[in-house]
Amino acid sequence: MNLAEPDLAAPARAASDAAPIAIRPLAAQDFARWDAFVAGCPEASFFHRAGWKTVIERAFGHRTHFLYAESGGRIAGVLPLAEIRSLLFGHTLSSLPFCVYGGPAAESEPARQALDQAARALAQARGVDHLEYRGIAPRHPDWASKDLYVTFRKPILPEVEKNMLEIPRKQRALVRTGIKAGLASELDPGVERFFAAYSASVHRLGTPVFAKRYFAILREVFGSDCEVLAVTLEGRVVAAVLSFYFRDEVLPYYGGGVEEAREVAGNDFMYWELMRRACERGLKVFDYGRSKRGTGSFDFKKNWGFEPQPLAYEYFLVRGRSVPDHNPLNPKYQRFIRLWQRLPLPVANALGPHIVKNLG
Repeated sequence: MNLAEPDLAAPARAASDAAPIAIRPLAAQDFARWDAFVAGCPEASFFHRAGWKTVIERAFGHRTHFLYAESGGRIAGVLPLAEIRSLLFGHTLSSLPFCVYGGPAAESEPARQALDQAARALAQARGVDHLEYRGIAPRHPDWASKDLYVTFRKPILPEVEKNMLEIPRKQRALVRTGIKAGLASELDPGVERFFAAYSASVHRLGTPVFAKRYFAILREVFGSDCEVLAVTLEGRVVAAVLSFYFRDEVLPYYGGGVEEAREVAGNDFMYWELMRRACERGLKVFDYGRSKRGTGSFDFKKNWGFEPQPLAYEYFLVRGRSVPDHNPLNPKYQRFIRLWQRLPLPVANALGPHIVKNLG
């Protein structure tokens, strides 16, 4: 056994459960049964899927530690983890970087506890600054936490027009502005047009962009569950969104528009079209995703009639002394943001992936 890692295969036995629980690392032959468990576990999300192991390793080169609890020959819980080691941003173990939800997803408390114990042992063995869980519900009141992020989720009504009428009046007017401007939507089999719109939007915000290759890998790994919707005006793309599909949910995850999108309400039209299409497919939940409190993204989603739900981001401190604060709202990053906005877009797109891959 590697001295830098705990013995994950050693069975754990909880007092309340007579069956031993073994913690095992995810191997290629286990992907199908891991995903079958995720599909049926109410606590699991799209970000618990086994494909994220492949995405994070291929797109960013980070080491992953995807663990599952096995009892009686069947999976009883999963915990996807990835390790990031950065000179600028520290050494972390997180569930899951680049994702909004994570942490243990289990069918029983003993399985959850066994995964939790294994993760903490791994964090200490690897000597990280902290172990992070990105959960919807708090699980560790004794851990450090961050009250910064919220998520926005809302049911999709079964009739298209009723969904339109659910949008508050001012926001609904912007959607109709896009319709009157002649905007159209279409599914895009590639990522080129999406990346052009998304990278332009991110650059205006002063934030480093992901590599185009990352989005291509997402589409390759998740197939039809990863979709790009492009919004066009007279044949040219003004906005685009990359969305994930999980069970009966649609999750718009990366989106943006060129400067022209503001003039024709391109982003408003885009999210409406995504909702309309999801309704017609019979989906039940529109997950608008994570936003930071006090940001334009937060306000935009509230204006759509979505209510924020706090996210429980919890930190088990190992070598670190405090919760990390690597986000654009931190005052120490304001000068960097202003400088980044002044960079030519091709330069920002070339440099950005080297920075953002270590942020998680």
